[in-house]
This record gives sequence, C-alpha cells and structure tokens, in this order.
Amino acid sequence: MSFDTIRVTTDELGVATLTLARLHKHNAMSGQMIAELTAAAELLANDDTVRAVVLTGEGDSFCAGADLSWMRAQASAERDERVAEARKLALALRALNELPKPLIGRINGQAFGGGLGLMSVCDVAVAVDTARFGFTEVRLGLIPATISPYVLVRMGEARARRVFMSGRIFDANEARELGLLSRTVPPADLEAAVEAEVRPYRSASPQAVAAAKALARRLGPAIDDAVIGETIDLLADAWETTDAAEGIAAFFDRRRPRWQT
Repeated sequence: MSFDTIRVTTDELGVATLTLARLHKHNAMSGQMIAELTAAAELLANDDTVRAVVLTGEGDSFCAGADLSWMRAQASAERDERVAEARKLALALRALNELPKPLIGRINGQAFGGGLGLMSVCDVAVAVDTARFGFTEVRLGLIPATISPYVLVRMGEARARRVFMSGRIFDANEARELGLLSRTVPPADLEAAVEAEVRPYRSASPQAVAAAKALARRLGPAIDDAVIGETIDLLADAWETTDAAEGIAAFFDRRRPRWQT
C-alpha cells in the first residue's frame, strides 16, 4: 500500500517505522493524513512480521497539530461535515491506540494539539529534550476534545488541568513530569533511546504482547463508542461558539483575538 503523507517501512527484525511525512507543513494533520494513518494502523495490525511500531515525524517537528487548510475548511463547514471530520480523527487515534503491537513514540520535535493526541496513544514516548508542546486549541476558541480520552488516560485529570485549558507552551521536562513522555534525551541520543525501548520486544511472545496490551486497555478507563461520540459532539459545539468564530478569524487575519490582553 502506498501513501502520500506518511511513510511505512519495516526492517529485517520486524520493527516498523511509521513516519509523518509532511515536512513542509511541520507534519500537520490533513484529512488525507488522518485517513492514511487509519489505513496504516490496520495494515500494521494485520502484518504478522511486525513485532513493534515506531511513530515519528520527518524533519525537526513531530506534529504541529491540524493543517491550516483543514482548519479553514472546517471554519466554513456545516455541523454534519465537522462531525464527520472529527470522527475520522477519532477513528485514527482509536486504531493506533488499539494496535496489537507495542507503539513507541519517537518524538523528534515539537508537538501541538492533535500531535499530543498521537503521543498519548503511544505505549511509550521518548522525546528530544529540546521539544516544545502545547494544547493550543483554546487560543482559537476551540477545545482539545477528540484527543481528550487518550490524553486524560495518559496524564490523569489533576496533571492534565495544569496545561489542558491554558494553551501555554511547555518544555520536554514538564511533558515528562505530566506523564506525556516516558523519557527525554539530547537529540544525538534519540535513536539509542528508542532502540532501548524496542529491544525487549524481540524476546517477548508477539501473541502475549498483544494480549497483555489488550488487557491493560480493558482494565483501564473505557474509551468506547459513547465516549468518542461525546467528544465529537463537544468539538462540534465548540466550533459553533462566537469565541471560535473570533479565534479562527483572528488567526487567519494575523491579529489578536478580542480576549487576548
């Protein structure tokens, strides 16, 4: 299967690398990328030769969040169109979260908005210590709704409330303290750190790994159709607010929204 916005490669040891490949857009998620991530997750889930999957980005950014063209289209869309687009992202995140293989995040740079959702569905996330992060949706009058089930499972409510609704940018050390990252390393050590996370799976039964991961998901907080549907509706509601209209317009007009002081 060929892709345009991502790359999937597998080495001779069965380690697949799933790379977000929109370098010129800082790997921002477009509708096409979201669809391709879902397809790639299905492909990898059904490939018995794959023992582990590494999720990373091309260039100096991991994922800058939503693509600007996608945001502009959403600003003028009807509610049912916004719901449909949010559902596509929700299904991509769910497919990656339920991948029956270990998913190791190789966080090579900044991640904002939806990029933090991708980090949160990883079983382990290792980042360069120069990376910066932020739930920046509120700056636009929106909320981090679709990614929220995975972020809250990863961080817990108390830690999430430190950064979930402020929109502030935080560094890799704080991301580790918050539970978003397992480890931070200098850029030169990223490959070795990711390899250290992958190596144990070469000695583990693939079937047992898949079963153990499914068990952890089953005993953890439920992320079912009802939860996903609620987050989609809440995001659609947010798009219909006056603050969202102002925030999106201000962003594209390159001005401050009325609430910024």
